[in-house]
Amino acid sequence: MFFVLNKQKIYTYLVSAVAVVLLFCLASDIKTTNTNNAVPTSASTQKLLPIYNVQTDEKNVAFTMNCAWNADDIDRILKTLEENQVKITFFMVGDWIEKFPDAVKKIHEAGHEIASHSNTHPHVNNLSYEKNIQEIEESNNKIEKVTGKRSKVYRAPYGEYNDTVVKAATDKGYYCIQWNLDTLDYTRSYSEKKCGRD
Repeated sequence: MFFVLNKQKIYTYLVSAVAVVLLFCLASDIKTTNTNNAVPTSASTQKLLPIYNVQTDEKNVAFTMNCAWNADDIDRILKTLEENQVKITFFMVGDWIEKFPDAVKKIHEAGHEIASHSNTHPHVNNLSYEKNIQEIEESNNKIEKVTGKRSKVYRAPYGEYNDTVVKAATDKGYYCIQWNLDTLDYTRSYSEKKCGRD
């Protein structure tokens, strides 16, 4: 999903990012990790999970954006990121890449990471193992066609995942990434609050 940003939203994101950094600083001796991508759910089974965070001694925050719907604010987003010397990961849907190749080039040339967000933005929990792989690979083929590089990072649409989704990604050598802080700026209630209707 691609977020449409205005000046207020960008400030909100930056404040959120600073807050997260401060939280990391306060909790620097608490180490959380999900390196084996599995959580025990019973004595005999383990549920596969995407990566929510990684163990590191560095005080870093990973800021990401999903690109799935429009590209109206790409220039403003890139300008704001440049002014604040911030590099992020843009998770792109293959259909979006085809529709906005110039935006993809601008993002790539600005030095941001480009990663797969599927090819058609389906509900991946309903897809077979093979269809999940196809969604990731077709998106990555489109990334490579525009940028000359393939990605090893994948985020499933809608934040959905199950064992099939995670296994399809990891079996093909992709890191299946999930977010751990959602701004909810795409929801109606968030938009109404920002417009003073709440």
